[in-house]
Amino acid sequence: MQLQVKTLLNAIQHFSGFVFQDIRLHRHRDGRPSHVEIEVEPHGGIPPKCSRCLQPAPGYDRLPQRPWLFVPLWGIRTLFVYATRRVQCATHGVVVEHVPWSDGKRPVTITMMCFLSRWARRLSWRETARAFQTSWECVYRSVEWFVQWGLAHRKLQGVQSIGVDEIHWGKGKRADNFLTVIYQIDRDCRRLLWVGKRRTQAALRRGLAALGEEVVGGLRFVCSDMWKAYLKVIAAKAGQALHVLDRFHITMHLNQAVDEVRRAESGRLRGRPMAQKLKHMRWKLLRRGSRVRGRAKQRLCGLLRANLATGRAWMLKETFQDFWGYRSLSWARAFLSVWTERALRSRLEPMKKVARMLRSHEELILNWFRAKGEISAAVVEGLNNKIRVVTRRSYGFRAYDAMETALYHMLCRLPEPELTHRFC
Repeated sequence: MQLQVKTLLNAIQHFSGFVFQDIRLHRHRDGRPSHVEIEVEPHGGIPPKCSRCLQPAPGYDRLPQRPWLFVPLWGIRTLFVYATRRVQCATHGVVVEHVPWSDGKRPVTITMMCFLSRWARRLSWRETARAFQTSWECVYRSVEWFVQWGLAHRKLQGVQSIGVDEIHWGKGKRADNFLTVIYQIDRDCRRLLWVGKRRTQAALRRGLAALGEEVVGGLRFVCSDMWKAYLKVIAAKAGQALHVLDRFHITMHLNQAVDEVRRAESGRLRGRPMAQKLKHMRWKLLRRGSRVRGRAKQRLCGLLRANLATGRAWMLKETFQDFWGYRSLSWARAFLSVWTERALRSRLEPMKKVARMLRSHEELILNWFRAKGEISAAVVEGLNNKIRVVTRRSYGFRAYDAMETALYHMLCRLPEPELTHRFC
């Protein structure tokens, strides 16, 4: 049995300069299996290596035995046990030898960290810890190591389009409850590139600096919303790229304006018969007109015939949807000019506010037509939704650092160490 297990371990986890000496099964008092200890010994004919320069060096002394957590064998907690040696390196002096199954002073083998990281994509970190008889902290540290390794080895060549957006997380509207995220939104690759705390100019500058000047200088398209902090940094750092404003956020501003008009008018008409036409109409007014059917459509038509301010605001919002159907930049510019003038004469302050905003960002909005459909903000919103799903599942995360690590782990498409393919 010893020989068979050693053969299996050598086949899947061979370390040059080390041999598997003994394998012991420990039991609880009631006879149930407790854990498996795999004793590792150095190979007599191969000298140890310095952990810093990886060069052979003569031995100095030996430290006490210590365990490393390994992948469970047959569902039983498994440990590597080894007494590390210290070596006399000509360059670095007396240092601990290089141990190939470990990274630094971590009490978990590299193989186990990769194993836990793969399962942490399918299960919550708490369930992963319970399934493999370890702790939440061990899973977190394993995923953190996996992410750091992946970020150090990932390749950013070929990034031509990025999307910049902010995400709200946690409770409240404090500055620390917003994240700045940068995505790659090319057609052939869509992934998270960077995430950082707050939605300030400094945060976005840090994100672009993390990508590197070569990547930022090679961008063709940048998609963002109309947040002033982002507009300033993108103009300064990626001025060569075509900056396209997010179509989704423009529609969101229009919907918010319609809702403001509805709420204000409902307050003015409270207690009057006409107020019944606005009752239970919030979500119907926020839908696109082509998607309103049945009784909802009849009520909406009745609201338009009543010539209320809410109906006029809704018509302005629906009319603007024709803007995205143009193919000619000149005709789109003419439509935008006519629409904003009409909105400014509507005597509806929320719609006038949107019209002034569109006029101030006219060139950036028209870049959507200059891009000719090569970039879509829908990708950004789809990735934002994935982040919300991850954070909703992450109620067990104890700090922002843990959540940031989870986002990289789930959405970054990181390269994986070759070891993981043998065990997962």
